[in-house]
Amino acid sequence: METKVETVGKVGGCLLKAVTTVDGKTHFESDCLSKEDRDQLGAIFEEEAILRITPKAFVEEIPGIEPVPEPTES
Repeated sequence: METKVETVGKVGGCLLKAVTTVDGKTHFESDCLSKEDRDQLGAIFEEEAILRITPKAFVEEIPGIEPVPEPTES
C-alpha cells in the first residue's frame, strides 16, 4: 500500500488533507498560505471538536462531499 493523500477541504488560507500512511494510519496535514493562517488552523484544532452524524440528504447538498454508500448484503 502506498501513502494516500485526499484533499478534504479548506479552512481560511489552509488546504486540509487526510493522509493515510503505508501502515494504514490516517492523520491530517495542511498547506497554508501564511504563518498566520497556519496559527489560526492550529488554534482551531486546539479547541473542542464536535463530530456529528448527518443525514444523507444533507450531505448531498454540500459540494465536494460524497455520501457513504449504503451497505449491500451479499
